[in-house]
Amino acid sequence: MKKYKFIFWDMDGTLANTYEGVTNCVKYAMEPYGIHLEGEEELRKFIGPPLRFSFTTYCGLSEEEAEKAIVRYRERYIPIGVYECELFEGVRETIQTFKEAGYIQVITSSKPEAQCRQVLEKFDLLTELDEVVGASHDGRIDTKIEVLQEAFRRMKAQYVDFSKEQTVLIGDTHYDADGAKEGGIDCIGVGYGFGGAEEMWNAGAVAVYEDQKALREALV
Repeated sequence: MKKYKFIFWDMDGTLANTYEGVTNCVKYAMEPYGIHLEGEEELRKFIGPPLRFSFTTYCGLSEEEAEKAIVRYRERYIPIGVYECELFEGVRETIQTFKEAGYIQVITSSKPEAQCRQVLEKFDLLTELDEVVGASHDGRIDTKIEVLQEAFRRMKAQYVDFSKEQTVLIGDTHYDADGAKEGGIDCIGVGYGFGGAEEMWNAGAVAVYEDQKALREALV
């Protein structure tokens, strides 16, 4: 395995199983439009891409309707939905092991940055990580590549030796792999998330691991 120094973590589906919180809030957001979403397969596709994309693409909302739906989504998500999640098995040990090994660890999520911090605080992981980069509420930073570009900017400002060649994104869907490719960094996939191993291999991941133990053993 190539030697890295900077690890960029996706959050939903990689570090935390956020299915319950995200899907409950998606259903809540769609109620005014008479859109009833049921079934895991139909709801899983909302985890990963930005909400604006999901609401216009999967629900057929206009741009204006999507913005209103995002506001309603956050009405439930910020006080309730953000806490309806659990860490995947082994995540805490992996983050602590990587920290001890000297990796710089950064959250790079399409979830709003403030809510990323809420999740990390819930699990007492915020102080274990070096930086948290997420989407902005105003839509300025929204897609995975926009999140990664902001992460690159912050890393260059904080670490004189930062380089993309020493950086890898760990994620669970093709949105992560696509963003990494566009940003010029490697992507490692996890097979237990919302995309699955086949999706990650097809999207160009340099490796895919089925659990956190295998991931730790590969990188330490």
